[in-house]
Amino acid sequence: MPNIKSAEKQVRVTERKRLRNKSITSQCKTNVAKAEKLIFSGELKAAQEAVAVAITSLDKAAEKGIIHPNNAARRKSRLMKKLNEAQASA
Repeated sequence: MPNIKSAEKQVRVTERKRLRNKSITSQCKTNVAKAEKLIFSGELKAAQEAVAVAITSLDKAAEKGIIHPNNAARRKSRLMKKLNEAQASA
């Protein structure tokens, strides 16, 4: 553990940010997983709504700097590709 006061404060700040970022990242992963589950189960109407929620959460995380914007774009693209393929096959 650091002995300099500014370093100790930085450790506390970093821990608070890590916990806040962890919950948002977890929510993004959950939303994407729910959308994929609905896509693969064939419930396309519900899947479209779930994909919209997942995309919104990814955008918010990228805007807040929790994930990189390119990471969000890549995940959104993969999700939309799966949805579009499921709709085309239906």
